[in-house]
Amino acid sequence: MNIKKTKFKCLLIIKQKNNKDNRGNLRETFNNKILNKRFVFEYCTVSKKNVFRGFHFQLKNTQSKYINVVKGKILDIVIDLRKNSKTFGKVFSIVLSDKNALSLYIPAGFAHAYYSYNKENIIYYKLDDYYNPKYESGIIYNDSSLKLKLPKKIIVSKKDKLLKNFDHFKKTIKYI
Repeated sequence: MNIKKTKFKCLLIIKQKNNKDNRGNLRETFNNKILNKRFVFEYCTVSKKNVFRGFHFQLKNTQSKYINVVKGKILDIVIDLRKNSKTFGKVFSIVLSDKNALSLYIPAGFAHAYYSYNKENIIYYKLDDYYNPKYESGIIYNDSSLKLKLPKKIIVSKKDKLLKNFDHFKKTIKYI
């Protein structure tokens, strides 16, 4: 496993070693010696093609996340919401897939989302704090100020369609 830094402080891309042969593959998805982080909570999502989930974050109990695609291909997208960050309000995106064996470590203070490309996409998360619905929030996916280039055919949950835009976040919450 190798770590690559991004222009966003503490946002890391992890290249995993994917050992393939005629039986399939074996991939080391996490190694605490390489990414020395303490995670307390894990979950797995399965998303169909054209599903968009996000942008999600917690106002308190903010969570660092380690995102790994076990099957499929996603466009993983984050927005920096950290106070005093040089990249506050900036968007970072990367394609993560079972084939490219890339993962993303997202420090606390980012809104997170992803778009699913394949018929079935299995995404595995590690988090350093527990989910707390009392503090969950988000930013609407189609906010023009984010300048996202998403496909026209997109499936979004009713809950995510009700999220507010980034300007609302800046006016009411300001930062995380």
